[in-house]
Amino acid sequence: MRKRSVLIGIFVVIVLSLAGSYLVFAQAGGGGQQAPPQPMSFFITSVGLGNGANLGGVAGADAYCQKLGAAAGRGTVTWHAYLSTQGAGAVNARDRIGSGPWYNKNGGRVAQNVGDLHGDTLDQARLGNSVTRATAISETGQQINGVGAQPNMHDMLTGSRPDGTAFTDGMDHTCNNWTSNSTGTAQLGHHDRTGGGNTSWNSTHGSKGCSQENLVATGGAGLFYCFAIN
Repeated sequence: MRKRSVLIGIFVVIVLSLAGSYLVFAQAGGGGQQAPPQPMSFFITSVGLGNGANLGGVAGADAYCQKLGAAAGRGTVTWHAYLSTQGAGAVNARDRIGSGPWYNKNGGRVAQNVGDLHGDTLDQARLGNSVTRATAISETGQQINGVGAQPNMHDMLTGSRPDGTAFTDGMDHTCNNWTSNSTGTAQLGHHDRTGGGNTSWNSTHGSKGCSQENLVATGGAGLFYCFAIN
């Protein structure tokens, strides 16, 4: 009888100990609870402006990013288009998008910082960023058509070299700094990292021209990347 009472006492102590441990775990935020997803700070424009590579200059492209971002509930931050310009006062796309990190509509991180985004160091280049067809989505959370889908719209306007800087060779890579829908060409990246001879998200090849028809014929729709800078 005494042995049975001792066993019961030990059992009660174990149960109370486990209950106390669970209480401490729950108060510490355990129980499988997850932090809320990060707010959107990166997207691809769901639709283009429809006027080829004439975006109204970089200012017009920024305003369009701001409009789409606000419509998606993120109008309290400042949005910039990932675009470089050339000539006097040239601007590098990488210098106008803030410092990161950047997250898509679903809370998925696409890059931690500017170096991570462009692979500035050997380690960053080896690891790569997370810009893919699955993660580089629109402000509404929709995937953008890539290779194999119709119509293919994987060409993204950037006007940039792989490191995110402007071209300096004297040729037009920005459709006259994003004001032309006729003469010139635009440097393009592939958001799905497919085709064009490399897997660059921001600098794969040039367009056939600057008109809407030429952008479509190349494999795009006049879409571009938008980043929250704050």
